[in-house]
Amino acid sequence: MSVTIKTEKEIELMREAGKILAIVHDELEKFLRPGISTLDIDKKGEEIIRSYDCIPSFLNYNGYPASICVSVNDEVVHGIPVADRIIQEGDIVSLDAGVIYKGYHSDAARTHGVGEISQEAKHLMDVTKESFFQGIKYAKEGNHLHDISKAIQDYVEANGCSVVRDLVGHGIGTNLHEEPQIPNFKPKGRGMKLQAGMTLAIEPMVNAGEYDVWWLEDDWTVVTKDSSLSAHYENTILITHGEPEILSITR
Repeated sequence: MSVTIKTEKEIELMREAGKILAIVHDELEKFLRPGISTLDIDKKGEEIIRSYDCIPSFLNYNGYPASICVSVNDEVVHGIPVADRIIQEGDIVSLDAGVIYKGYHSDAARTHGVGEISQEAKHLMDVTKESFFQGIKYAKEGNHLHDISKAIQDYVEANGCSVVRDLVGHGIGTNLHEEPQIPNFKPKGRGMKLQAGMTLAIEPMVNAGEYDVWWLEDDWTVVTKDSSLSAHYENTILITHGEPEILSITR
């Protein structure tokens, strides 16, 4: 699949998808609390998505059985919501969600602390979020993918954390996953040159310990090998002739 340069009409649809997804995340943050199950979060997320006449991007995508990926503590991504996984005080919870609006996807993730969390957890969440913003400083026409990847890795490692190697960001549009792949670590070579009209999902996945991960027996849930905490921060962005535009964030 080749990289698609979006038309102005397509960009407007993706802006609307992003606005709706930002609302979904804002509402889920308010809903998150000790005592609810990860399945409760999924049901609430799907309800909000459908209330805006959107379709959940993840539901049944390659067989994934839910609308929201809910990953807790040492779970990196793709945690499957279940009724018997109860959110506890002190947990950190990564919520990854996507919406389809009139045929166009938006994809974003946030990690939230539940009640009082450890200083280690807070540091990890802060580093993960800031690494996204460090990366997109380089998400400009004429730069290369390597520039984004390097900035993310450099910031994360300078702050004592590690970036996951087995999972990467991606292009996005009429498909949830489009070219190009966007590592959060320095790849070989400079990678693709960025062009105005490209839409990308930039998503640092950051561990408090080592970067190694493995997959659980459900073939979806990814966890840290050393059982360290993990955080995830993602937005869909648009490459422009100037500064990048974040499509999936509340303004």
